[in-house]
Amino acid sequence: MKPFRWLIWDAGELSSALKIDLSSVQEYFTDGRRVAFIIERRLKTELGFQLAPSEGASFDLVDGQGDKWEARNITSSGVYFCPSYMVGSGRSFDKSGFFRKLNQIKGYILSDIEEFPNVPCWMVPKEAVEKWYGAGSLGTGTKISRDKALNLIEALV
Repeated sequence: MKPFRWLIWDAGELSSALKIDLSSVQEYFTDGRRVAFIIERRLKTELGFQLAPSEGASFDLVDGQGDKWEARNITSSGVYFCPSYMVGSGRSFDKSGFFRKLNQIKGYILSDIEEFPNVPCWMVPKEAVEKWYGAGSLGTGTKISRDKALNLIEALV
């Protein structure tokens, strides 16, 4: 599957505007936790979507048909598909919570931030993620490596 959108930045302009060096711009824009806020808002603007009503919502964006999308960044350490509350120290994967999330969304918008400043994005329907999970491609906790994510996306028609 080819990217449906490219988010392109001028790292030099960002460096000047933020008054930080280029390596700090690169570091910030390839850290999934830090850049998530910006990626979501950039997608909102470019796609004409709406943001979720709160940061605690089970989705990030709403399209013109009212369908809900989860925005996730593919980082050097990979990407996960389970709800955010299942990720982190002392937290664990819950299969029923994962499927509850899938039932609430249309799919995922995946952005490969490792390619910053030219970030490819894909819209992956939840059915593909369900298929990957059922085939064992996502492992037990739904976190996969960057290479595996890109290979799964590439194989989508």
